[in-house]
Amino acid sequence: MKIIVDSLFSGAEKATGSVAIIDVFRAFTTAAVALANGAARIIMVESVEEALALRNSGMAQICMGEVGGIAPNGFDFGNSPFEISRIDFKGQVVAQRTGAGTQGIVAARRAKRLYAASLVTASGTVRALLSTTPDCVTLVAMGNNAVVRTDEDELCALHLRNLLEGRAGDPDAVRKVILAGKEAKRFGDPSRPYLHPGDLDIALDVDRYDFAIGVELEGERPVARMERPN
Repeated sequence: MKIIVDSLFSGAEKATGSVAIIDVFRAFTTAAVALANGAARIIMVESVEEALALRNSGMAQICMGEVGGIAPNGFDFGNSPFEISRIDFKGQVVAQRTGAGTQGIVAARRAKRLYAASLVTASGTVRALLSTTPDCVTLVAMGNNAVVRTDEDELCALHLRNLLEGRAGDPDAVRKVILAGKEAKRFGDPSRPYLHPGDLDIALDVDRYDFAIGVELEGERPVARMERPN
């Protein structure tokens, strides 16, 4: 099995084989929380307008995500796993738009199988990736707005690679390195009230969930669901 570690929007565009698009802070941590709290599926979109149109048409009931870190006008929730951690999404369809994670999902058109990954679903994602014995796995760390590499996504990719290659990895070391970096220091900054310290706690809770977030095209739209690999 060949494992490729790549980054940013260009990495998502060229990713092949079984692909994991990684967004730890915060898109796919938030998506995992929504699914764990009962969401039926998440339609991942490129634009704010598309998310709102899906809700207006009845194809989705909830709009969730961010532009510049902040929930756009008309959205029900931002991109905060802490904000939605006690919300009951039972049976609801969510439209999600973010500046990095969902952009990578939309761009990954060459993927044979596709997953939305973060640390909270690390082991579940690896089990899902390995379940069909792929010839090639591509791990794409999306970074900040899909244009600047960030510690948390790059380290998540390396942690997934360790697990794919049969090593246990070191979740505590991953957490410590991320917490020492500049991205983690933004949480709790009074000038960024949308970055709640609770987001950081959830995002770094490695293997918080035992499922993967599998993504399949339905028509032209990527739709994410909870996937529980054996």
